[in-house]
Amino acid sequence: MSANAVESLNMTATSAVDRVGAGVRIKGEITGSEDLLVEGSVEGPIRLPDHKLTVGLSAKLTSDVVAREIIVHGSITGNLHASERIEIMKNGSVVGDLTTARILIEDGASFRGSIEIDRKQPATSPDKPAQARAATASAQAQPGKTS
Repeated sequence: MSANAVESLNMTATSAVDRVGAGVRIKGEITGSEDLLVEGSVEGPIRLPDHKLTVGLSAKLTSDVVAREIIVHGSITGNLHASERIEIMKNGSVVGDLTTARILIEDGASFRGSIEIDRKQPATSPDKPAQARAATASAQAQPGKTS
């Protein structure tokens, strides 16, 4: 095999999604800077703030999750916070509270908890005059409150 072919295989392997197999059981915290596919069992928090978590069909998580995107095909017990979106697919089950900008719950999915839609403005371009007006309006709306 040529050096270019080996290099090509290595580049493909490093850009692939990390995976926790169906036979793997993890107790503890998972943090990372890559997308993650979980097929096994996880007990403990999962933090992938800039990445995607996919919960496979056979996965069973007892976890609070923070990720950019969360797609659930399996089972999660815990609160989910996604900066972009949460999808609970038809075979998915979630027991916990959801906070996200966008939500999709397919027909047949199981969900018990609350949903908070959080559409915050991007931090890269805040509207300072609007923030100042909001702060002023908030202070005026609360008479008798002292600082």
